Amino acid sequence: MSSSATVGTLAGVRVLVGRARHQASTLSAGLQALGAEITEIPFIEIRRPRSYKAFDAALKQIGEYDWLILTSVNGVEALASRVKVLRMSSPKLKGLKIAAIGPATRTEVEKLGLPVAVVPQRYVAESVVKSLRKRVKGKRVLLARAKVARDVIPRELQKVGARVDVVEAYETVVPKASKARLQAVMSDPKRRPHVITFTSSSTVRNFVELLGGWRSYTSSSCSVLEGIKFASIGPVTSATLRELGLPVHIEAEEYTIPGLIRAIESQLRP
Repeated sequence: MSSSATVGTLAGVRVLVGRARHQASTLSAGLQALGAEITEIPFIEIRRPRSYKAFDAALKQIGEYDWLILTSVNGVEALASRVKVLRMSSPKLKGLKIAAIGPATRTEVEKLGLPVAVVPQRYVAESVVKSLRKRVKGKRVLLARAKVARDVIPRELQKVGARVDVVEAYETVVPKASKARLQAVMSDPKRRPHVITFTSSSTVRNFVELLGGWRSYTSSSCSVLEGIKFASIGPVTSATLRELGLPVHIEAEEYTIPGLIRAIESQLRP
């Protein structure tokens, strides 16, 4: 099928993209290419941590580690920034085995001129553990991640004998400026989305917080969420939606932005 044949399959579908502002473009562009009408309101904001002390200390001793695990593009960007600040030479990092949680993260690592040894079959923490379990016994592992994150990777790798150091590379916060915009869009019938995308558990939790709390929006028979389809990038994000009492109408089979676009198109095309 040619690209021209697929344009317009989402014509007239209003999609609310809630990714961080600097990361929304790929998802928005992919959906717009299919004819969707996009509104971008970030549910999440990426910030530098309060201190890079632990991250910098680990990087200065990077030769003592066998593995580096990066679980997001944000982590790679933080790594690149700190390596530059610390004026580290490439050979020190090239001695590491690097595990990247998915293809987007791998691409960013490779842009730094570093090889990636492992990308798990499924782009979630549990699959990272499965890929590394037999490789890390007795090894030192550095995990660079968000300030608040699931503890699956360090907990499970420690069980098989790895020595895991977890360092904060960035933090995610609720973008306060999005609250009024989100509530305005949700209450306007002409702008109200048909689909809302969620690309992480943090986007789900922050969406609920920005709305002012899920319970207050389901107490009336005419909920502002009625009729809206919730699209999730994968099972961890879907679990968070369900945990907060929200439905999952669409879930990507491949836990990537292209996978999410395909899932939305598959579900909604005529």
